[in-house]
Amino acid sequence: MMLVIALIGLLIGVGVANFDKIFGDSQAKAAQMFIETTGKTALASYRFAMGNYPTSAQGLNALIVAPDGAGSRWSGPYLDVKGGKLNVDPWGNPYQYRYPGTKNTAGYDLFSLGRDGQEGTADDVTNW
Repeated sequence: MMLVIALIGLLIGVGVANFDKIFGDSQAKAAQMFIETTGKTALASYRFAMGNYPTSAQGLNALIVAPDGAGSRWSGPYLDVKGGKLNVDPWGNPYQYRYPGTKNTAGYDLFSLGRDGQEGTADDVTNW
């Protein structure tokens, strides 16, 4: 009986110690999926309609609401959002966007600041 309790305690201890690793990885995968599929598709659709990606100043909001001067070319919204608000990453931070990109100089930078919310750290999830 004591052996069973000790084994259960050991398994619980290992699970708690690896909790962040197990679920943190799935959060990073969810952010990567948004960047590589949802965001990429929405930005490509915007570019097809408007002739270029939104500027950094317009940001990802241009995928939801027509920017000033868009005229009839804008055929969005290009992102399916709830309540007209931009998607946030799995850690609750807004996705970051730059065009022209500083990492992807021929395109745009789309990324999540990761768990720590700081740019340029190892946990950032990026499109480069």
